[in-house]
Amino acid sequence: MAPKQGFPKAILDDIHKEKILGIRAGSDASHRIIGIWAVVVKGRVCVRSYKMKEGGWWRTLLDDPQALIFVAGRKRGIKVRAVLVKSEATKEAVSVAYREKYNTRGSVGYVEEMSRSPSKDSTTELISV
Repeated sequence: MAPKQGFPKAILDDIHKEKILGIRAGSDASHRIIGIWAVVVKGRVCVRSYKMKEGGWWRTLLDDPQALIFVAGRKRGIKVRAVLVKSEATKEAVSVAYREKYNTRGSVGYVEEMSRSPSKDSTTELISV
């Protein structure tokens, strides 16, 4: 069995530090690059959708889990595969990480809402491919 690939430490550090992660959802490049919030939990990159709207980045990943992410101003995208997180313990750890990272007055309300269902259930891991 081939080992699971991970992100280089420098990339994880940048995702942890930067407030916004660029993502282009789907493999056909029809989606534009948008900014989303991302956290690193135990070496795993996790994201959540706030609205989970039809045609949005998260719904696109449900149908086509391939994407490109853009980290810390890098011009070249990193290929990833999206996997829905099922573990309640991991979802809770992601909630904690969101609260720590996005703690400004303007962010706190969004983080609290994203820490409850249905947004919490959209927790997705981005795996380097």
